[in-house]
Amino acid sequence: MNAHAEVLLVEDNPRDAELTLRAFKRNQLADRLFHVKDGAEALDFLFRRGQHAGRQSEALPRVILLDLKLPKMNGLEVLRRIKSDARLQTIPVVVVTSSAEDPDLAAAYELGANSYVIKPVQFEAFMETMSKLGLYWLMANHPLE
Repeated sequence: MNAHAEVLLVEDNPRDAELTLRAFKRNQLADRLFHVKDGAEALDFLFRRGQHAGRQSEALPRVILLDLKLPKMNGLEVLRRIKSDARLQTIPVVVVTSSAEDPDLAAAYELGANSYVIKPVQFEAFMETMSKLGLYWLMANHPLE
C-alpha cells in the first residue's frame, strides 16, 4: 500500500465517524486517517490554515469521505471549494450521506463528486460499505499524481 495514503473523513455524527474509522483500521486501508467534524474544519485541514496551519504533512489525502449535512458549512459548499481549487480538484471526493434526495444527488455530481453513497442504517451493512469504499479508493483506484 502507498505509504502516503491518507483519508480525510468529514463527518459530524460521532457514531458514523467511529464506525468508519473502525472499518478502515480493521482492514488496514489507510496509514493515516484524519477526522474532522465540520465543513469549515475540512477546508482548514486541506488548506493548512487555522488549527491545521502547523500540520506537518505536505501530502494531500488520496480520498475525501464527505457528509453533506454538516455544521458551519454544508458538504456541498465544501465540495464546491475543493473542486474549484487547482491543487485539490483531482482528489476523489466520495459523498457519504444519509440523504437519498434527488436534488442532493444531482448537486453533488454537478459539483464534481466522484461517488455518492447512502449510509446504510444496519451496523454490518455500514461496516461492509465502508470497507468496500476503502478497498476501491485506496487499493484499486489509481489516482492522478
